[in-house]
Amino acid sequence: MELPEPVLSVPHHIGVIMDGNGRWAQEHGLPRLEGHRAGTENIRRLLRSCGEYGIKIVTIYAFSTENWYRPSNEVRGLIGILERVLEKEVENLHQEGVKLRHVGELEGLPDRLRKAVLDAIELTKNNDRLILNVAFNYGGRAEIVRAVKRLLEDDPDPNEIDEELFGGYLYTKGLPDPDLIVRTGGEMRLSNFLIWQSAYAEYYSTPTFWPDFDKEELTKALQAYARRERRFGRLKV
Repeated sequence: MELPEPVLSVPHHIGVIMDGNGRWAQEHGLPRLEGHRAGTENIRRLLRSCGEYGIKIVTIYAFSTENWYRPSNEVRGLIGILERVLEKEVENLHQEGVKLRHVGELEGLPDRLRKAVLDAIELTKNNDRLILNVAFNYGGRAEIVRAVKRLLEDDPDPNEIDEELFGGYLYTKGLPDPDLIVRTGGEMRLSNFLIWQSAYAEYYSTPTFWPDFDKEELTKALQAYARRERRFGRLKV
């Protein structure tokens, strides 16, 4: 058996668009919600693999602002799944040194879910092995509009406004931008995910549906990333 190509350069921060849950369920003759449950179970496996590779920050796209327009029974099911995951997994994540952060708006979420999110953030706030940002009720354009409004409320000198100052008003304040964005399910778009922060991120798309995205698939993504030459718009000297 041929050994896999070694990963020589590991990103500090990866973002993951977890796509393909519904199609995975359809392939297996299951209801769509079963695909979402399988996808949620896979998050634990992703974090374990990222930790083994030394990746320090993971941002997962769990529920977009546009997802509210899906059928109401699916939306209720997704919210219920997240509530159960928080109840079941937060203590384990805490013991493993994972710090949980929420990326998105808490307003509009059911009270029980909002409390569970805040409790998880409080419990894990001092952990430093790995940061998990959960983008739930999140949209990249809405984040930028929110940041502009908050910036204007502080009435800054226009001459002092720069990218660094503006970044302090985003949900990801204090964190480095993602180095790599991984999208499962074969699509080739960002779908309103971290559109400010991912301006110079490397992009990797795989046809593998999210519930089947295992360590081997992550390794392929990291190998592709290691072969890229990141110039951030400049010429290589």
